[in-house]
Amino acid sequence: MSLLVLDKVGKVFGGLHAVRDVSFSVEEKCIFGLIGPNGAGKTTLFNVITGVYQPDGGSVRLGPRIISGLTPPQVARLGVARTFQNIRLFRTMTVEENVMVAGHHLHQSNMLDAMLRTRRYAVDESALVHRAHELLDVMGLRALATEVSGSLPYGSQRRLEIARALMLSPRLLLLDEPAAGLNSQEAHALQDQIRSLRDEMDLTIVLVEHNMSVVMGVCDTIHVVDHGETIAHGTPAEIRVDKKVIAAYLGQEADGTEGAHA
Repeated sequence: MSLLVLDKVGKVFGGLHAVRDVSFSVEEKCIFGLIGPNGAGKTTLFNVITGVYQPDGGSVRLGPRIISGLTPPQVARLGVARTFQNIRLFRTMTVEENVMVAGHHLHQSNMLDAMLRTRRYAVDESALVHRAHELLDVMGLRALATEVSGSLPYGSQRRLEIARALMLSPRLLLLDEPAAGLNSQEAHALQDQIRSLRDEMDLTIVLVEHNMSVVMGVCDTIHVVDHGETIAHGTPAEIRVDKKVIAAYLGQEADGTEGAHA
């Protein structure tokens, strides 16, 4: 069963098509790769899915519901969480606090409870800390819970952002270049963590990534875009030998002449 379906999605900026008639479906509990050269439209698609941008054509469906036209908070409440290409942490807050801040949906208490520090507020805070620690354990960050997030190594900051996204209890997790800046050992460990998230938390994961070793090693299905349009869709084995994909990444047209990405 498909959890996410894009049907002929288009997005125009200033008369230029950033995305044109892109369609694909993501099966439940699939690890789905969305790849393409720089400027291909990948992050634009993420922004359309999450409500940051409204599509100028087509639709986005989550399960049975059309979500194109909803705001980012509305999309998040339906079970969609994401990370960003550029890390967005509260750098002066601790690792634990960065994860807890995304747990507002778990609160049963209200503003008055917080002001009066009632028992209901104390129960909420205890539950938030417990859940935050569980997710930090999952991402291998539990020992760093009290560290200031801005002091963490780059790879740990990437994992912290994933832990914070998981605090939203999503069904669909969108990861925007999670392996950026990681060394080969860290990237390999990330593959294991992504698989574990899918298997142990019943997540569906859509991955935008330039590290082809990670993409080919972890994705079940890959969709390739270039200049805002679909050029290929298939398994890693199929994408690896697709002539259009090879030409796009080498900066060549299909006939072998140099293209725009050279």
